[in-house]
Amino acid sequence: MQNKGKRGTVLFSTKRLAFMAVMIAMSIILGKLLAINITTMIRISLENLPIIFTAIALGPVAGGTVAFVADILGCAIRGYELNPIVTFGAVAIGVICGIIYRQKTLSGKWIWKLIIAVYSGHLFGSVLIKTVGVSSFYLASYDMGFLTLFFIRLGVYIVTAAIEIGIICLLLKNKSLRNQILNVKRGDKNGI
Repeated sequence: MQNKGKRGTVLFSTKRLAFMAVMIAMSIILGKLLAINITTMIRISLENLPIIFTAIALGPVAGGTVAFVADILGCAIRGYELNPIVTFGAVAIGVICGIIYRQKTLSGKWIWKLIIAVYSGHLFGSVLIKTVGVSSFYLASYDMGFLTLFFIRLGVYIVTAAIEIGIICLLLKNKSLRNQILNVKRGDKNGI
């Protein structure tokens, strides 16, 4: 399926879809199979790493799409109840990271754009939106207030974001991987 955007570039080329499929699989593995579940409301994982990497490499639409599909498929595979607010939070992470990383007004080195993008995505998507979603489903069954849950999740995602930034920096410094991402982007323009 190749949908053309306003400028005639392909939004979902074959190469882009293949890249996104790998990122979806990685997000499911990291988030649903390799996660550390502290409680129903608190899970430590790197499920957002492939989402953020996709958003930075291919843009906000691709990042949001990977998040949406990974969350729905991951819940289906693990038998989790689908929570649309949590899914929206996951999509927000991909979209926000992609938009902020692509901002031309953020001057300076790419590392600062990456840091601002990842922390902003987690603050809005993981901490604000997902906390509302998780608390609306599970908070009544725990002796924990919303603010307590909020601050616990804030702490978890401050550390998680730092780890993700470090991994993404290592990935982006790999010349071979950067060339492969450029190859995917060239495929978008050629319709491959």
